Amino acid sequence: MSEGLYSMEAKDFDKTLDFTKIKPYGDTMNDGKVQLSFTLPVPCGAEAVEAAKQLLRKMGLENPSVVYYKELTPGFTFFNCYGSCTHTVDYSTIYVPKVESNTMDMYETDEYIKENIGRKIVIVGASTGTDAHTVGIDAIMNMKGYAGHYGLERYEMIEAYNLGSQVPNDEFIAKGIELHADALLVSQTVTQKDVHIKNMTEFIELMEAEGLRDKMICCCGGARITHELAKELGFDAGFGMNTYADDVASFVVQEMVKRGMK
Repeated sequence: MSEGLYSMEAKDFDKTLDFTKIKPYGDTMNDGKVQLSFTLPVPCGAEAVEAAKQLLRKMGLENPSVVYYKELTPGFTFFNCYGSCTHTVDYSTIYVPKVESNTMDMYETDEYIKENIGRKIVIVGASTGTDAHTVGIDAIMNMKGYAGHYGLERYEMIEAYNLGSQVPNDEFIAKGIELHADALLVSQTVTQKDVHIKNMTEFIELMEAEGLRDKMICCCGGARITHELAKELGFDAGFGMNTYADDVASFVVQEMVKRGMK
């Protein structure tokens, strides 16, 4: 009896995948299950839980459920919640600008440079402006790299210079000129009040004012950086989440060959 009931219920599950109507997947196709965490500036209690549920419904979630809540400090309550999303997106129409290059590993990149450029290339990177975070630029530049991907300092055919953090744009550019850089890498972690956009805009404006914009490849990176944003601000490429030194090096060397930079 129970096996028959289970089979009947399993058969009723929606198994259709329609790329024009994509919604979150939890246990079964199209169930729309999502998990959210947030804090409300209200005292912890039954009223706070109800406020969270009402907010979830207004977000378009059916059957909202608060599975955990806790007072953070008097007047503030933290929630973990579940619900079923009623909205869908048309995945088939989505277009996202991406960095156009074939990603090579360190050894392949070194060979590519030897065969197509014939000399060591120079790449200078820094966290510029007031940004004091180096985790991003270190992951790309430092010899040990990150998550099994070697940093640029380990490449045989790349001279990599990591200038660290809080480097003013004008000093960064001056150092690039001094080192005869082929590419400049700008890392941006702090994004409050769009300070990263202001800083990156200033960098490109200074490069253009010095007549250097077409003489060096300019890339930027960070958790909230996209290739689309980078291009809008005047950079050649932007590297966001889940990108490594392999991606950056591959783009730079292929772009150099494309431009005829020797």
